[in-house]
Amino acid sequence: MYFKDVIGQQTAKQRLIQEVKEQRIPHALLMTGPQGVGKLALAIAYARYICCTNPTDTDSCGECQSCRLFDKLIHPDVHYVFPVIKKKGSSKEFSSDDYINEWREMVLKSPYFSLNDWLTTMKADNQQPLIYVKESNEIIRKLSVKSMLGGYKIVIIWLPEKMNLECSNKLLKVIEEPPSQTVFLMVSDDPSTILPTILSRTQRFNIHSLTEIEIANRLLQNGLTETDARAIAHNAEGSYLKAIETLSISEDNEEYFDFFVQLTRLAYMKKVKELKDWSEKIANYGREWQKSFLSYCQRMVREDFIYNFHQPDMVYLNTEEKKFSQNFAPFINERNVIEIMKELNEAALHVERNVNAKMVFFDFALKIIMLLRKK
Repeated sequence: MYFKDVIGQQTAKQRLIQEVKEQRIPHALLMTGPQGVGKLALAIAYARYICCTNPTDTDSCGECQSCRLFDKLIHPDVHYVFPVIKKKGSSKEFSSDDYINEWREMVLKSPYFSLNDWLTTMKADNQQPLIYVKESNEIIRKLSVKSMLGGYKIVIIWLPEKMNLECSNKLLKVIEEPPSQTVFLMVSDDPSTILPTILSRTQRFNIHSLTEIEIANRLLQNGLTETDARAIAHNAEGSYLKAIETLSISEDNEEYFDFFVQLTRLAYMKKVKELKDWSEKIANYGREWQKSFLSYCQRMVREDFIYNFHQPDMVYLNTEEKKFSQNFAPFINERNVIEIMKELNEAALHVERNVNAKMVFFDFALKIIMLLRKK
């Protein structure tokens, strides 16, 4: 991953390059922003540029030993940390090293992916991914030895918000006072859930959403027609990841839509028994899937509310969603939209806290019956 491979983000690229030129590389940088805007891609390109022995004014050289090692993500002085699960049948804690081959394969395929994508790769089922305390021990050990190539040592932490408390506390000192020529690059979707003492030791770097033109141009490079590229980019809400998901018409998105349609229709018809069956089906899925589904519901509620204002440029729905919303949107209005969103947030919080999923979704469905008919 080079800077040239990162979609858009020209201002961010220039700032990172300038920091290296002026030797102002921060010892702990927190890259944060929406999903799918290229945070991980930027972190890897930045790490490559820092380690490159013959960089140009705009990118890494691509020819030195460091760059050749980066091509396969096997640079010995660059360490990757990410959430993992415990493998079935094992009681021991796992670290990123146990999944490094799967990680390399996924990142080399495309650095634009979500936590859900990573969980699917790990075959996580219903397990919650974490960065365990074992990881902090590994990081400290790796940073205690001399650089293999004589340059910087870099730790890229993807989703530091997934570090458990013990791991976070153990890393505080090394993040605050790292060994010479050591850089921590943290890539976060939700910095508000990171331990405050970790946050205070990092320099925050906000990565902004992509423009529709930037997304459309990349889609055009992938062989789409201009019409399709522009339509998908418009619905992507500044996220290349969402554009990819729209393009691939993932099975998850189709399921989310089908379950959302079932929920609203059954709730409107007050079919309590069928809603109980609906909630039991949802409960059979893993927690990450359930959270993603609730996030999808929030998006649909938001878009259906905006749909009522007859401003097509502000509506981000695909063809099937628009067809459904033509009839459903009037039921989402100023009398109930805030309360529906509140119930969705509360359901997501309960799922995160591992409350019984059948109870969570059935309770939510019953409340939707009342809210859809609120006058």
